[in-house]
Amino acid sequence: MTNLFEPAAAGKLTLGNRIVMAPLTRNRAHGDGVPQDIAATYYGQRSSAGLIITEGTQPSAVGQGYANTPGIHNDEQIGGWRAIAEAVHDSDGQIVVQLMHTGRIGHPDNKHGLEVVAPSAVAAPDAIFTPTGMQPYPVPRALETDELAGIIGEFVQASKNAIDAGLDGVELHSANGYLLHQFLAPSSNVRTDTYGGSPQARARLVVEVAEAVARAIGPERVGIRISPSHNIQGVLETDEAETAATYRALIDGIAPFGLAYLHALADPRSELIRDLRARFGGVFIANDGFATLTTKEHAQQILDEGLADLVAVGRLFLANPDLPRRWRFDAELNEPDAETFYTPGPRGYIDYPALAE
Repeated sequence: MTNLFEPAAAGKLTLGNRIVMAPLTRNRAHGDGVPQDIAATYYGQRSSAGLIITEGTQPSAVGQGYANTPGIHNDEQIGGWRAIAEAVHDSDGQIVVQLMHTGRIGHPDNKHGLEVVAPSAVAAPDAIFTPTGMQPYPVPRALETDELAGIIGEFVQASKNAIDAGLDGVELHSANGYLLHQFLAPSSNVRTDTYGGSPQARARLVVEVAEAVARAIGPERVGIRISPSHNIQGVLETDEAETAATYRALIDGIAPFGLAYLHALADPRSELIRDLRARFGGVFIANDGFATLTTKEHAQQILDEGLADLVAVGRLFLANPDLPRRWRFDAELNEPDAETFYTPGPRGYIDYPALAE
């Protein structure tokens, strides 16, 4: 049986253990999307993870959804990420940046008045936090067919920027209701061109993004995240057969590229996820702790059952910067403080204590 603390490899990534720090939005970047200096401390503290997947990071200014999230599309932002990469590498860690274009999950007030775009002019339900309080999601502008090459280009350039910053790779965020996921789902993609109307057409943009990024920086530095039937932020995938067909088209499309890993926010025991993992044929990261905390015992059970190669852990990494060490020695864990998940400053960010030597 595979142990959580055994080393692993995923493409160009050499992991000291099989515990992955899941991507976690913290809303602590400067207003211009440049990571703060304390972000280097935050990620450096957590470098004992086998792999760190960063918070969602916009590949373009238009791709921003929330206030105070980082970007990686200009020189100042690249400089901030360079300091983060150095901090993680100084402790022999590995870190990839999650590229997250939020699509319709955004508001102009959160990105200096820029428009909100999406596959189709279908607004997300509910509301989003802005500097003036909660506001309804606006109706997005549907992207024209000839604009999609530009979207692909944004992901490619952001990926090149990540490598320039010294990061170890990128994760393409095709989950959780954001732009690439919006293209996959019939509830948010009602297009009638070659990027909508069938499972293969809805999967097309994600496949093209993955192919272009893999060519630009090498497939061994590229991972991808999916969340079939997560049904979040109005991106609904409720037809089981339609959902299976869409994700099979996606995975069959990207499998030949030889990407570093597939990361699924879903039940790894489900028939669809097992099938997608087999079709992908490479390293698989399981992440099923969205509703509940992932314990050491649960993570090890996933490996024991052969359901994944690596296990992603979220909230416990917020409160326990040295989580792998605490798990290794069955030490007491710090409790995450939900009130500081998205607040500015160092409190609840870099002040959780590590184990005493």
